Amino acid sequence: MQRPNAAQLAYGSATVVLATVALLLLSRTTTTLGIAVTCTAGLLLGVLVAVTMPVRARSVKTSAVPVPAAPPASSPLGNEEIRIPAPRVGAGADTRIGS
Repeated sequence: MQRPNAAQLAYGSATVVLATVALLLLSRTTTTLGIAVTCTAGLLLGVLVAVTMPVRARSVKTSAVPVPAAPPASSPLGNEEIRIPAPRVGAGADTRIGS
């Protein structure tokens, strides 16, 4: 069995919550057994919705650009250039205790 995708999890969870609330409001049950049966029915309905939902047949297209194998000829250093950020000095750095 495949792992459920995000849509299946979202629809199944929403179905569990909404179906359970609706069943509890409509049945007006106050007993522990009635509440347990209603919650179980909502859970089963949510699982049924998640399992019967159609799965995407084709793969998802990405907008990733292929990376060239060699660095461009115009850059003599290529990927070996290291960039070091400048140190950041916050406001009042010179007024700290012990500096």
